[in-house]
Amino acid sequence: MKSILGRKVGMTSYFTEDGRFVPVTVIEAGPCTVLERRTKERNGYDAVALGLGTIKRHRLTKALAGHYKKQGVEPARVVREFRGDIEGLEVGQTVTVSAFEQGDRVDVVGVSKGHGFAGGIKRHNFSGGPASHGSMIHRQPASNGDTNAGRTTRGSRRPGHYGVDRTTHQNLEVVLADAERNLLLVRGPVPGAKNGLVIVRVSVKTKAGARA
Repeated sequence: MKSILGRKVGMTSYFTEDGRFVPVTVIEAGPCTVLERRTKERNGYDAVALGLGTIKRHRLTKALAGHYKKQGVEPARVVREFRGDIEGLEVGQTVTVSAFEQGDRVDVVGVSKGHGFAGGIKRHNFSGGPASHGSMIHRQPASNGDTNAGRTTRGSRRPGHYGVDRTTHQNLEVVLADAERNLLLVRGPVPGAKNGLVIVRVSVKTKAGARA
């Protein structure tokens, strides 16, 4: 199964076997435990629930504690469902980065960094106004559109909250999969801050198992 949960460690550089010097993001991926197997007959779809990390039992609700007890697995701090490429997986099995190989293409999902309330230049890359004296319009947004409308048009690019969005970086190359240290090195940037949760799955832009 080429889908796994992990946490972003940070960025570094890496020399590949063919002599390339590439920037990579280090992801501490797994090991993840299969907490539940959903079937089409019982749930209407096929999927598995993977869990990452541990959590104390007294922090669980009675419903969740009973659910984990029924499945016969240890509680996990983070739980996400995955569909596709789940054949042969059963409750209690462990998923590691050993399923990934150098050259695989993956999509990485994370939550982007928060920037708080940002202006149009930072949020939407507006060009800004004249910088000379007397302009008084240096970083302010320009016209808001039709003055007769009496309202702000939906979809207008305006100042506002920036960041903390679910973001996916697609078709990234796996440079190294270190099963001993549970590390996954992916070429290029990954959304989110350090220690942020990320989801690594097979790229939708390439066929399953395809390599660069």
